[in-house]
Amino acid sequence: MKKIILSIALLSFLPKADAQHNSGGYPISPVPFTSVKVTDTFWGQRLKASREVTIPLAFSKCEETGRYENFVKAANPSATYQVGGLSFDDTDVYKTIEGASYSMQTYPDKKLSKYIDSVLVIVAAAQEPDGYLFTSRTMNPKHPHEWVGSKRWEKVEDLSHEFYNLGHMIEGAVAHYQATGKRNFLDIAIKYADCVEREIGDAPGKEIKVPGHQIAEMALAKLYLVTGQKKYLDLAKFFLDKRGYTSIKQEYSQSHKPVLEQNEAVGHAVRAAYMYSGMADVAALTGDSDYVRAIDNIWENVVSKKLYITGGIGARHHGEAFGDNYELPNLTAYNETCAAIGNVYWNHRLFLMHGDAKYYDVLERSLYNGLISGVSMDGGTFFYPNPLESDGEYKFNQGACHRQPWFGCACCPSNLSRFIPSLPGYVYAIKNRDVYLNLFMSNTANLQIEGKSVSLKQTTNYPWDGDVQVEVTKASGKAFNMMIRIPGWVRNEVLPSDLYSYADNKKTNYSVKINGESIQSSLAKGYLSIDRKWKKGDRIEIHFDMQPRMVKAHEKVKADKGRVSFERGPVVYCAEWPDNYAERPSILLPEKPEVEVVDKPDMLNGIKELKTQAQSLSINEKGWLETRNVTLTLIPYYAWSHRGDGQMAVWLPQEVGEVVATKMK
Repeated sequence: MKKIILSIALLSFLPKADAQHNSGGYPISPVPFTSVKVTDTFWGQRLKASREVTIPLAFSKCEETGRYENFVKAANPSATYQVGGLSFDDTDVYKTIEGASYSMQTYPDKKLSKYIDSVLVIVAAAQEPDGYLFTSRTMNPKHPHEWVGSKRWEKVEDLSHEFYNLGHMIEGAVAHYQATGKRNFLDIAIKYADCVEREIGDAPGKEIKVPGHQIAEMALAKLYLVTGQKKYLDLAKFFLDKRGYTSIKQEYSQSHKPVLEQNEAVGHAVRAAYMYSGMADVAALTGDSDYVRAIDNIWENVVSKKLYITGGIGARHHGEAFGDNYELPNLTAYNETCAAIGNVYWNHRLFLMHGDAKYYDVLERSLYNGLISGVSMDGGTFFYPNPLESDGEYKFNQGACHRQPWFGCACCPSNLSRFIPSLPGYVYAIKNRDVYLNLFMSNTANLQIEGKSVSLKQTTNYPWDGDVQVEVTKASGKAFNMMIRIPGWVRNEVLPSDLYSYADNKKTNYSVKINGESIQSSLAKGYLSIDRKWKKGDRIEIHFDMQPRMVKAHEKVKADKGRVSFERGPVVYCAEWPDNYAERPSILLPEKPEVEVVDKPDMLNGIKELKTQAQSLSINEKGWLETRNVTLTLIPYYAWSHRGDGQMAVWLPQEVGEVVATKMK
């Protein structure tokens, strides 16, 4: 077999714009990321790291770990091949191509495009004549991967991941088609989708099967929008409608009951978030209100009982799953990075459906905390789980207490490579003449409002201060309604539920001015509305009071009893060992701590530290309890684990009973 060598040594990216996206049937349409150029310091660094480090790293790992070789073997099957790895290894290739495609739409690169074409030659060669493409079976049909069964679809509801592979293939293929206009990947995905559609369904001669791991539902909805072929939407709806009625019924994969009867988030958190997103897509495209009611109920369950303060979901390592209501441990929290990404997808879709800022409050919390904590600031190492506490000994991250450059199961790094480049597409949205300003970051944006072109320039140092300026740099001559999200945290609401609440007596506020004149307007669904005929040079000045806030959890969250956490704006903070002399378990906070904000421009790519006074409890050589006053330093949660292994905690004791006194040395 001829060895194929694919080099990525000189990947580089330069600017490009554009492509309008279909709203996908939602009442509100997102402004595509290709129409928004981020000039922000905070997010600009993350986007740069993604295109210069994360994406090239993911491609190199696909090469080093045999992902590409699997396709080559599948094109030349043999009974002598030992099929190893995981049955979803193919998806790392698809996800990385997706991320690179997003990046190429704003930073085009001919070398990268040529490289991807060379990969797709290998992928296409592995596809069977009827469209089936699954290297874990095809490379050695007589002795396939141990998870996949003796024939197609036999274990698709268990561990084969055949439909999961299809889903990520479609997602990557659509992104690649939109970025390049080439059909080489899209045609591969369509052939596989047609293969599945011919063999799966209600009609005589077809098998009734549903995905074990969801994502095909949202991908097929997207393929319907790209091709206009309703059979793909019908297959997506079939997958949802038949879930809970097939032979495998288990909470792990949300197949324990029909989806319309589900009202609690259970099982594998990534699978769940992808399924809820797929339900939203199918509901938007079909008008099925029953789906909407179901996911609204599940969302209420998550936000009121199962969401971490960092926006993470999935409490348990076992099954990578949601726990019971209010089960939110810290040291052993799972909070998979992929689940945080799924949580963003889900909340974004619910916003597009309902137009309520509460979904963006959850999205923003996940984005600034439990999602970007999953990747180092240089883009080169990753967390799979994202706990809220570390003792420096429990190796929570697949054998380590720190981020790692790759994993055998590499879903999180490759998922980050596809999500981060798409971030600019979450900033704005449009419904008729309403323009929603949802995220705050410096950018320039070109919008289409009722067929007329409008350009905006947003300038801010968010999340480090609460001042945001929006300038109209190109006006259409027509009036439109600017809808400014007023975040829950500035409205003294941690989440749109009682799961967490502020434990101080501070009251934060906000103000909005147009061309220097104050605007008074009531809020509707968390948005301040300004309806006027805008002209070039009009300037909106938004100010959010941004103070350190102390948070307490609902009394039923046993893990946080007697403890508090701190946040400022959308950023959750933690105490980490390099900044604090006293050991973390021995710290006791006062009832009303005074918190100082300290600017640290040269630390961890530039942060705001929080400092407060506390006591450290210890036991002396005579066995007596001693206390000493200490200064407690807090850093943003996303920035922890950049300075070596050691202790870290988000929730800190404020009651003596929660303190573990240390022995004096």
